[in-house]
Amino acid sequence: MSPPLRYARQVLLPEFGADGQRKLAEARVLLVGVGGLGSPAALYLAAAGIGTLGLVDYDEVDETNLHRQIIHGTPDVGRPKLQSAADRIAAINPLVRLELHNAAFDAANARRLVDAYDVVIDGTDNFPTRYLVNDACVMTGTPNVYGSIFRFEGQASVFATAAGPCYRCLHAEPPPAGLIPSCAEAGVLGVLPGIIGTIQATEAIKVITGIGEPLVGRLLLYDALRMKFRDITLARDPDCPVCGDAPTITALVAYDQVCQTDDPMKDDPTKDVPTKDAPMKDEMTVDELHQWRESGHPHMLIDVREPFEHASANIPGATLIPMGEVMSQLAALPTDRTVVVQCQSGGRSARVTAALRAKGYDAVNLVGGIQAWKRAGYP
Repeated sequence: MSPPLRYARQVLLPEFGADGQRKLAEARVLLVGVGGLGSPAALYLAAAGIGTLGLVDYDEVDETNLHRQIIHGTPDVGRPKLQSAADRIAAINPLVRLELHNAAFDAANARRLVDAYDVVIDGTDNFPTRYLVNDACVMTGTPNVYGSIFRFEGQASVFATAAGPCYRCLHAEPPPAGLIPSCAEAGVLGVLPGIIGTIQATEAIKVITGIGEPLVGRLLLYDALRMKFRDITLARDPDCPVCGDAPTITALVAYDQVCQTDDPMKDDPTKDVPTKDAPMKDEMTVDELHQWRESGHPHMLIDVREPFEHASANIPGATLIPMGEVMSQLAALPTDRTVVVQCQSGGRSARVTAALRAKGYDAVNLVGGIQAWKRAGYP
């Protein structure tokens, strides 16, 4: 049967042809994350004629997403990203079969999800999930089309192929939590994920159809400010802990625990001695904060995001003190009750919490920030 007319310009390519279109139609691609990278990747893969596209995400569309996550629109704010993305993909190409996985990609489901697809596109924005994607791909023999962005720079490669390297050949272990700021903390140029995500879609098509030279054994680097591309050779590391000759990592690990920072009180001999008002740890969950608010437990909640972030969504009663101004406004912080520090996802607030504790304040970090608060359904 001839390919649908919508693919005519693609089928005309002698390197691609009807055979390439057939391979796309039979392919199953898993996209982990429908955000900045996942948006262009999903749109172009759907338009190209991928047979089955699996989407993994559990987040909702936020107004701060819209400048870069082009699969979502203004009317989608507050909707689940999966539903928003599914509607847009169906509008572009109703022939694509969608499989929606409304869940966090974690150690419990990663291998099962990856094993059900031919190619995985890594659209993640955090190190714990990135390492999980890599390790699951290596263990199942599934190509991992990698991309990452930071401020004005991006990277792309194809990992976990039969003879090529994996992500751990580049970075063997996750960095300590808080060492590298997220896009919510450092910012990102809106068009950057469009470029890298489109490269990921291109590489996935090449891997599936067998055309061209995929980025196997090469790491592509892009600098938007200087408008420069360059690539570096990346060989498979025989000592790699997951894809090496004698791997030491043979089961998936919950990297959200591995990436946690050490407790700054771990060497304090009094840390296990309860006090009347002080918490026993330097962080708390959104459920614990909600209980405090319901019971009237004395505390001060400070929001260390920028004013535009606070204006977009905030926890009622939170005092806005941007991260860069906290140390100059210590006089505004109480010394007779706990200071709960909150940001978008917990990165900036963790650093502010550590700085305040070093100054003697009873400060705790709200784990997951306002994103976790919203996911829990609190106002």
